[in-house]
Amino acid sequence: MKITFYGHASLGIEVGGKHILVDPFISANPLAAHINIDSLAADYILLTHAHGDHILDVEAIASRTNAVIVSNAEIAGYYGAKGFQSHPMNHGGSWKFDFGKVKYVNAIHSSSFPDGSYGGNPGGFVIEGEHKNIYIAGDTALTMDMKLIPLRTKLDLAILPIGDNFTMDVEDAIIASDFVECDKILGYHFDTFGYIEINKEDAIRKFFNKGKDLMLLEIGNSIDL
Repeated sequence: MKITFYGHASLGIEVGGKHILVDPFISANPLAAHINIDSLAADYILLTHAHGDHILDVEAIASRTNAVIVSNAEIAGYYGAKGFQSHPMNHGGSWKFDFGKVKYVNAIHSSSFPDGSYGGNPGGFVIEGEHKNIYIAGDTALTMDMKLIPLRTKLDLAILPIGDNFTMDVEDAIIASDFVECDKILGYHFDTFGYIEINKEDAIRKFFNKGKDLMLLEIGNSIDL
């Protein structure tokens, strides 16, 4: 499994011979100006919620790639009504795709489209690949529901927001990593704009002091699991 960071909360995942994009907000992010969305492959686009900083490039990418949009029922229906392929899910439900099993799990946040349309309830994803399992928290507060994840899935990586203000901060993300029983963390949702700027060295040190590995990738860089 290869995971690429495209800035903010945008990810690319290569697993099982398929290309997955998560929450593509790239073209309007000046920090990701070197990423060309027209060059990104996508068989699936996973959306945690409907906020503009998570869905901006969905339609442009899905129109070009014919990707299947996977999200909660309301978001899937929104794009389905526009003629895009979609797969609706809801909290606690899972589905076996051709790249692995996906479960839609709880997140504490809000979710509405930029046009004011209802975006359902926000969530995160647990992806079980053939060899590796990951948790993508989405935008969320720290929640006790995270403790449910390791009861079903042993994680190899947890992808957690760390920017504070709109989501968890670093300290809460450390607790979240305890809850999901995973000490290998990829941080995201930070530094995109002023409200979520962080001290990256301090964040890495705080995780290290708890015996955990926080990875903060440069935009466009990847890790292999």
